[in-house]
Amino acid sequence: MKIYICLFFFIVLEGISFGQQKVKAENLVSEGVAYNDKGDYDGAITKYNKALGLDADNLLALTEMAYSLLAQEKYDDAIKFCIEAIAKHPADNGLKTVYVTYGNALDGLKKTDKSIEIYDEGIKQFPDYYQLQFNKGITLASVKRYDEAIICLQKSIIINPGHPSSHNAIARMLKIKEKRIPAILAYCRFFVLEPKGSRAKGNLESVQAIMKGNVEQTGNNSININIDPSTLGDTTANGKPNENNFGTTDLILAMDAALDYDKKNKNKTEIEQFIRKFETVCASLKETKKDNYGFYWDYYVPYFTEMYDKKLIETFAYIAFASSDDKDVAKWLKSHQKEIDKFYDWSKEFKWKTN
Repeated sequence: MKIYICLFFFIVLEGISFGQQKVKAENLVSEGVAYNDKGDYDGAITKYNKALGLDADNLLALTEMAYSLLAQEKYDDAIKFCIEAIAKHPADNGLKTVYVTYGNALDGLKKTDKSIEIYDEGIKQFPDYYQLQFNKGITLASVKRYDEAIICLQKSIIINPGHPSSHNAIARMLKIKEKRIPAILAYCRFFVLEPKGSRAKGNLESVQAIMKGNVEQTGNNSININIDPSTLGDTTANGKPNENNFGTTDLILAMDAALDYDKKNKNKTEIEQFIRKFETVCASLKETKKDNYGFYWDYYVPYFTEMYDKKLIETFAYIAFASSDDKDVAKWLKSHQKEIDKFYDWSKEFKWKTN
């Protein structure tokens, strides 16, 4: 009887000891994350090694170790920890970020096909994790497989409409493919989520270039409007518009852009010109929505036509120009907080397409 009692207490003490080790390991991981966030990856890795010394199977320690090694571009080492984490914790929800790190590390080694294979493996297990679709899209874009990349990014923003990097990436790829109107819409959604910073500033320049790119002044009283014929004939054999056809709105924007050079508009500010043209775009989208279809029509267009209907375009425009160096924009933003709050209250409640 005494032997069983002693054995029982021994097991209890072992459990308590293991629990204490686990807590200490997790505390060390937290300390490591703080080092990592400051860019001290060596300091972070030291903490993770200590954590793994106490709890060799700790998933968080394995995950963060792989991430810090990835940040140091030690791709092979990062992959080893990813493989270990997957082997020791199959189907654990925490593995979703491990698959992202694993795919990134393979991408860093220029093993594109293997990287995509790992993302797909992660997506199969975690279909609702937007980062897997986003990172797969970025990898595909890096080898100029833009059509496939765009599909991944579409899935990412359906899962998480509030992820600015997905809108940023899809906008840039659409610009490369000269899909002007969808690119403008994706850029503009990005501005709502990330109105300031270097990305916003660069994207604002891109949008302004797109919105005036087909028009050039060739003399004091002459303007050239360059229209891509392919957008005007973008229809199926039976005469119906092709998927994601924005030819009508593209043409209307080009015509409206010519008004930038009209006497009554020449002295208007960049943001005033933008507001006029963007309202024209939204009005055209609203008018032609019933005859068109495709991802951008179903996803982005309802957001911006509702913005137009609720007369929120002016507020949006100032948010979009927040990264500019325009003092008048900064002054407007500072003095119109109620309008900005109203805009974001509406935007947060908007019901995005979910499939």
